[in-house]
Amino acid sequence: MKYDEKAKLRIFAVSRGAFNRSLRQARQNVTQSIYTILLLGYLGILEEISLEPYLEAANKLKTYINTQRELTKKMPKEEHIRTVARLHEELKNSLEELSNPRRISKRL
Repeated sequence: MKYDEKAKLRIFAVSRGAFNRSLRQARQNVTQSIYTILLLGYLGILEEISLEPYLEAANKLKTYINTQRELTKKMPKEEHIRTVARLHEELKNSLEELSNPRRISKRL
C-alpha cells in the first residue's frame, strides 16, 4: 500500500506511526484468525460450525461501505439516508449477534 493511500485511510488525529502499528496489528490478527480457522477445520470442529452468518455479515459490511462511498460523492436524498440507516442497523445487529459469547459457545 502506498503512502498516499495510507494517508487517506488514517484519521487526522492519529500519527503515522500509530496508524502503521495498528495496521500491522490488524494484519497479524487476520493472519492468526485464518490459521485458527484452518486448525479448527483440521481438528474437525469447524465442520459443525456454519460460516454462512459470518459471510453474510461481511457482505452487509461491503454493501454498507459502498453505499456510504456513493453517497459522499453526491448529495444524499432522504431515501438514500434511510437506506444507509437501515443497512447500518442490520449490520450492527448481525455483528452483535455473531460476537455474542453465548452464541459462539453454543455452536462449539
